Amino acid sequence: MSVAAPADFNPEEADNLEDIEKQFAVKVVQHMSTYWAILEKVRGSTLRLTKIDDEIYEHLKADFPEFDPAQTIDEDEMKSKTGKERWRKFMMAYEKKVDDYNFGTMLRSNPKWEYGKDETIFVPRMQFYAVEIARNRQGLNDWIYEKNQQEQAEAKAKAGEAKS
Repeated sequence: MSVAAPADFNPEEADNLEDIEKQFAVKVVQHMSTYWAILEKVRGSTLRLTKIDDEIYEHLKADFPEFDPAQTIDEDEMKSKTGKERWRKFMMAYEKKVDDYNFGTMLRSNPKWEYGKDETIFVPRMQFYAVEIARNRQGLNDWIYEKNQQEQAEAKAKAGEAKS
């Protein structure tokens, strides 16, 4: 559900309320944590993030043929004037199709890394979907599930030994 800003709202003069910033940060961290928890329980290669994953994936390949989801994202290039224009054009196609398409989200810069202060980029949700759908399609996030399964098996084995 989107709510329009009041007609007399001027974002240049709006107060930047600390409580709103904190609530926003909480929502961003919840999204990040939820996505990671899902990847621990389900192989990324079998996961659907939206009802239109196929469309998003094909659109990403058409608009960004040079994009390699296995490589580290160059944040400077992504957020350059040209990069911003390309991504904005891409994202606007989903304005009426994907809820919160423009909401800020954390994205790992490389699929081999866990979330961390130096390993993440703040991006609009649509960029997150495009990149993570591509990574999932190529099985680049499956290691998260496999690592979690191995850790659970080791914990069970250790618990079994402790009972003996």
